[in-house]
Amino acid sequence: MKSNKRIQNLVLIALFAALTLMGTMIKIPLPTGAFLHFGNAVVLLAVLLIGYWQGALAGGIGFFIFDILNGFAAEAPYFLVESFIVGAAAYLAFSFFKRKPTRIRQIIIIGICAGIAKFIMSVIKATVMSMIAGAQLKPAFFAALATMPATVINIFSTILIVSLVYFPLRHAMQIIFHNQPA
Repeated sequence: MKSNKRIQNLVLIALFAALTLMGTMIKIPLPTGAFLHFGNAVVLLAVLLIGYWQGALAGGIGFFIFDILNGFAAEAPYFLVESFIVGAAAYLAFSFFKRKPTRIRQIIIIGICAGIAKFIMSVIKATVMSMIAGAQLKPAFFAALATMPATVINIFSTILIVSLVYFPLRHAMQIIFHNQPA
């Protein structure tokens, strides 16, 4: 029985990694040169549905593969780490609701917590990248803030998507994984 649970966990990690990759590949270009994608929503769903470590790992793997395949190899390790940090913020908020949210507003709060972590991580990353390119801290920070509209759009789309699909997916997973014949 324990072996079945391990296999189930591996399959769910692989599934959510693949979904993160595919969600990130569905790109809607924004005027800033960045793009709207659904990878962040998949990662947040993974953390909420299969657990922090498994969900963050799945998201990190999905983002890592996307970056490698799309010419962003230098950023791949960052997004692996970011998945765990943003996932931790989401899971902390999720734990506040005893890991059993019952209302959409609770999912929105969890999404906002994840979004704040994502925003902070994105500002830090953009600031550091500008400083590596030779900018001083203050101009690098303000330049980073100027690139955040795309991040904010992605955060809001993530909150909306997760708010709409979390409860139906949770219900489906409960039926699939808890009502199996032994």
